[in-house]
Amino acid sequence: MSHTMDSSDRSEGAEQTAPGDGLSRRGLIRWSGAAGLGAAGVALLPGMAQSAAAAVPASASASATSASGQASAFASTFDPIRPPAVPLAVRSPYLSTWLSADNLAGTWPSFWTGRTTAMAGIARIDGVAFLFMGAPNIDGHVLRGMMQRSLTLSATRSTYVFEAAGVQLTLAFLSPIEPGDLRRQSVPLSYLTADVRSTDGKSHQVSLYFDISGEWAHGDSGTKIRWSQEQVAGSGSTSLTSLSFTPDTPAVLAENGDMASWGSVVWSATNRSGLSWQIGADTVVRAAVLANGKLGNTADSNQPRAISDNWPVFGFNFDFGAVRSKQSAVLSVGHVREPAISYLGADLPPLWRSYWPTWQQMAASFHADASAAQTRTAAFDAKVRRDATAVGGAKYAALCALSLRQAYGGTELVSRNGEPWAFLKEISSDGNVSTVDVTYPAMPAFLYTDPAYLGLLLAPMLDYPENGGWPKEFAEHDLGSHYPVASGHNDGNEEDMPVEESANMLLMCAAYLARIDRSAARAFAAKHYPILRQWGEYLVANALDPGFQNQTDDFTGFIGHSANLALKGILAIGAMGQIATAAGNTADAARYRTTAGSYSSQWAAKAQDATPDHLKLAYDQPGTWSLKYNGYPDRLLGLNLVPSSVAEEEADWYLTQVNQYGVPLDLRHSYTKGDWEMWTAAWLSGHPVSQFLIDSLYDFANTSPSRVPFTDLYDTVTNHQSGFQARPVVGGILALLSLGR
Repeated sequence: MSHTMDSSDRSEGAEQTAPGDGLSRRGLIRWSGAAGLGAAGVALLPGMAQSAAAAVPASASASATSASGQASAFASTFDPIRPPAVPLAVRSPYLSTWLSADNLAGTWPSFWTGRTTAMAGIARIDGVAFLFMGAPNIDGHVLRGMMQRSLTLSATRSTYVFEAAGVQLTLAFLSPIEPGDLRRQSVPLSYLTADVRSTDGKSHQVSLYFDISGEWAHGDSGTKIRWSQEQVAGSGSTSLTSLSFTPDTPAVLAENGDMASWGSVVWSATNRSGLSWQIGADTVVRAAVLANGKLGNTADSNQPRAISDNWPVFGFNFDFGAVRSKQSAVLSVGHVREPAISYLGADLPPLWRSYWPTWQQMAASFHADASAAQTRTAAFDAKVRRDATAVGGAKYAALCALSLRQAYGGTELVSRNGEPWAFLKEISSDGNVSTVDVTYPAMPAFLYTDPAYLGLLLAPMLDYPENGGWPKEFAEHDLGSHYPVASGHNDGNEEDMPVEESANMLLMCAAYLARIDRSAARAFAAKHYPILRQWGEYLVANALDPGFQNQTDDFTGFIGHSANLALKGILAIGAMGQIATAAGNTADAARYRTTAGSYSSQWAAKAQDATPDHLKLAYDQPGTWSLKYNGYPDRLLGLNLVPSSVAEEEADWYLTQVNQYGVPLDLRHSYTKGDWEMWTAAWLSGHPVSQFLIDSLYDFANTSPSRVPFTDLYDTVTNHQSGFQARPVVGGILALLSLGR
């Protein structure tokens, strides 16, 4: 039976839609009203039918409990957290495959939208077939299941351990993060490694089968694809068998269901004895490996054909023979496309093309580097865990591990006139290119891991207003309405957030300057001083008491006299003083510092509620309050503009407003944003509310029934997603870590 035709065989259909398909985050309020956002949010996301609720462990490292309430000896453990969705292959906006379940067997992996990107895994142990990944139905075969013992999550990998019939299988999905190494970071590939060994001291005949489906190539299963197999020579003794497939009539720089409509999926295995491959219908290839213990090294000639036409799959089988000690297999999966993005009408190649002339050579290098990559990323993972535990405890370290691949996976590196740039996609909300107020909350991840990467993200966001024709005095909201086409908004028709985006740009630039060497900081500040000063002057005129403007939490609507937005603008004026200092403009530096200090005192008075135990949501709304997460840059940049008494007052107040899973953004709703919770925890680090915010966000992620890639918008009462998923803004989780750099 086809792996996609029977409803019992697929947890989610390839073409699912929701009532709100096509609605932007601004459309959420119009569709359901403010009060209904929490209930409507999930339904408004593309392809997000909810999967069956999975067992929820009492703690991250505990076994799931049985119906009787007793811990099951056979249930998988989760360390250090049970992810709402497990990152499998997450390296770019178009390589983003997850598992929205506890167990790898029984549920198809999916793209971040929920569209199936099938992966299947079958082990044969002494002639008996065991399923360990995916949900295939194979006529005439009832597969046993390998026992999943554990899932361990770190910053760069998700590692499963299975056991069956005296054999242990360790399966690691590794999406490297390579700080300071643009060559390696530019590679749009992800590793899958498998280790098998005997656990009973006996020798066992073992083989492992893996496949992926044509669904990886396009968002529409009616699309025709074509495929090929080739042998790829590598360095030293490493060589590969690569199976690649691509839309037959690609639509360059277009998307379908947020998936790229051009480019090739590349699925490769390091050659070793016992490796075989086959391309063909799922019913044919999977049945062949069960019947023969190997594949035919053949490619179906019926191509091109639709993804849904006898569902072509791309299979590898590793026959390890008699296994007692560890035997290993290395695979990789990725998505390569050229051009990568369009910027103001110019097609830009992916940065990896600066290092390798073909994807084949890149893939060969990636496989040759597999062992070293495992060592490097293990050291990186350990550092993240160690540093995060030191500043926020074990639960905070778990949240950082859950967030990092997602933060980097919303970005990609390109070459512009021979120079590296990075672009970001506003995943799951508007799909904009390099949205300033999405890059801004993600900033802490890059400040902690690789400040130079933040500089690459800033480069196009500065180039456009400087050279691209942006017509307004304040900073732009984004570089284009939909990724990957950065066409700008030279007609001025965009989603203006004047104070918000101008402040965001100044704060990001100041944070970047503080983390690079002095000569580089001076050159950067001098190069961009005219546009940065222009935005600084706009804030001097508009930040103390913002008019009726939109701001980053635009799902809450426009607001006038916002105390939180004013705080951001005032801190950005202080940041402009630091930028002026870096540029050597002492007069401007003194003026901006003085202005920011004066405004801060006025802000504290204007924002103070009459009670007087907290600050207001807006100057003209007595009896209100909001989460002043914009205080974080005060601590990040060492501005010291917010009076300590005000910070203490706010922290005390937040503890009176807690719900089970966090502190709401303000009194109007019970939802909050995880990134802003951690920004607040960083700002108020040392106060008890900081640890509460960490613990409550962990509890949400660890227990929420909303099985989607880590959402940043959720309900603090119901523990459910309120909207958004897979967004790079979860880089904001690393706010506490960023204070230590």
